[in-house]
Amino acid sequence: MTSTTPPSGLLQALIHPRSIALYGASDDVSKMGGRPVQFLQRSGFAGKIYPINPKRSEVQGLPAWPSLDRLPEVPDHVYVLTPTETVEAAVRECVALGVPVVTILASGFAETGPEGLAREQALLALCQGSRTRLLGPSSLGVVNPRTGLVLTANAAFAEQDIPPGKVFVASHSGSMIGALVSRGKARGVGFAGLVSVGSEVDLNVGEICSATLDDPGIEGYLLFLESMRHGPELQAFARAAHRAGKPVLVYKLGRSAAAAEMAATHTGAIAGEDDVADAFFADMGMARLGVLEALLEAFPLARRIALDSAPRRVGVVTTTGGGAAMAVDQLGIRGVEVQAPSAQTLQRLADAGLPCSPGRVLDLTLAGTKYDIMKGALDILLTAPEFDLVLAVVGSSARFQPELAVKPILECAGHAKPLAAMLVPDAPQALASLTAAGVPCFRTPEACADAIAAVFKRRQPGPPALCQGGNFAGAKALSEAQAYGVLSQLGVPHAPFELRRLDAPVDNTAAPGFGFPVVAKVCSAEISHKTEVGGVLLNIGDAQALDAAVGTLRANLQARAPQAACDEVLIQPMTRGLGEVLVGYRIDPEAGPIVMLATGGIWAEIAKDRSIRMAPVSVEVAREMVSEVNALKPLTGLRGKPRGDLDALAQAVSALSQLALRPDLRVHEAEVNPLLVMPQGQGVAAVDALVFQA
Repeated sequence: MTSTTPPSGLLQALIHPRSIALYGASDDVSKMGGRPVQFLQRSGFAGKIYPINPKRSEVQGLPAWPSLDRLPEVPDHVYVLTPTETVEAAVRECVALGVPVVTILASGFAETGPEGLAREQALLALCQGSRTRLLGPSSLGVVNPRTGLVLTANAAFAEQDIPPGKVFVASHSGSMIGALVSRGKARGVGFAGLVSVGSEVDLNVGEICSATLDDPGIEGYLLFLESMRHGPELQAFARAAHRAGKPVLVYKLGRSAAAAEMAATHTGAIAGEDDVADAFFADMGMARLGVLEALLEAFPLARRIALDSAPRRVGVVTTTGGGAAMAVDQLGIRGVEVQAPSAQTLQRLADAGLPCSPGRVLDLTLAGTKYDIMKGALDILLTAPEFDLVLAVVGSSARFQPELAVKPILECAGHAKPLAAMLVPDAPQALASLTAAGVPCFRTPEACADAIAAVFKRRQPGPPALCQGGNFAGAKALSEAQAYGVLSQLGVPHAPFELRRLDAPVDNTAAPGFGFPVVAKVCSAEISHKTEVGGVLLNIGDAQALDAAVGTLRANLQARAPQAACDEVLIQPMTRGLGEVLVGYRIDPEAGPIVMLATGGIWAEIAKDRSIRMAPVSVEVAREMVSEVNALKPLTGLRGKPRGDLDALAQAVSALSQLALRPDLRVHEAEVNPLLVMPQGQGVAAVDALVFQA
């Protein structure tokens, strides 16, 4: 037997195979095992197709082979179509032959419990150290419309003439690749490839997409994700895609609070799974869409708009006031600013004899349903400095008279400033023309606003972290005093403190070096939330009161936490700031290190007024985070209020985030709550801290 596996490796075998074996192929086209044979022949796949079926001599007109080892060559790709209990034997045969890629259709693995997990681990053990890679299980296959590769059991691909395009799709859901193809075909959107990754026992979304980055026929990516498994590979792909100038659009399911219920700190509870996903995608330069229609329509917009964290302003011109109002409303819900034309722009419009009523939207009214008026307005708006994007909303004429208001949009498509369109009526011909011209165009205000907001939200990827997710089951909390030691290494300021023995005799209770009044707190690695056990006493005015406070803390511990080992009391000066914040750091098991700034105090979890980024962050990015927390707005001097030292706060946020670059500290999770914000020029001070160390 001669191996024909090409040197180009994974990409070749996955989406450009020259030979395919269909293990368990059926002669019945209505069955899952019969569809791939039918689809490959009908699509004109030029490579070799080898049906494997020991019970037949022929499958759908092709010679059938009794086993893989009887083939005249080692196939590039084997699709295992047989039931779960037969998969291990099939994979063993593939590994023995050196098959580069094996796709598994069957389910019934780790998702079903311990027995399924054992089956999955057996597959991994078989492939360990071999040249065989697994796609799936639960993979509905791989499609490359450019070459006629329709290697899938998805019934949606019974539809013929799948349009090729420039966008590559990777999806956890196998059914979604068929749904995207049918929806894309209706919109004139084609694809460069589609992969159903299934449960990612081996090959994962990030690794697969990374393998395709050098393919000149691929200009961008759509990802349909059910989770963020294999976060490091996904992050590596996103960074590489950004460097290659290939935009990535994401639709992610799983807006769940389950992760928060298991969190050890406020940071974990506030920064829930979906919040972390939002930060991950934005910081990795990916646009996360929330409307399925937008996933297909946003790609041209993502190509036109560069990544930037600066505020973005949208100018809206319309021939229909109601249609524009819907778009403006949806943009506002998503925090996108619709900018009114400036006085200078209105004057230019007036000088050109065009409608120029003041207002947030330039409403051309029925008069605007004329080529000259729409073209003239677009020419002026696209050169107006107050807009970063111009959105043209077209009414009824788009359906039957596109030459009136749609033609000017087409003619302005090449302008340096991005131009997008939303057509209020059902206007398939006009939409097809706009799509062919590369103009971002939308059918609904929801999809339009969702796409614009998601593309604007993308940020330049920052430096990669040195600490990543792992098994932190054995992570242990430090005492507050030990936590301050970690903060000092990072340069995060904290209030001074002294330690006293919890069982100190009366005559040993001297005044602390920083004077009174003070706060006294139990200090133990076993007590993370001190207020819950009566472990914090405030406004202690003298040595006698301090002695009494120590006795009270001792009694509270005995009553509420008798099992906790605690032999120290931490004493700090009573300090007040202009505001309290929470600054947290944690290594998310999927996304990696994150840093969060939020409203501080014991009600932090309820307020959920926060900003999240992937760690580490620069001071400049930390300043952006400060601006995103609503509770900090009064500290900017709003309405004559005293200004807080927000620059010192940004420096503290950045400093804590540097834990992502300090694997030597072994910190899995760290939180300062509260961090007091002092008046401008007086800095910030941590007055409580919690650190978990692996």
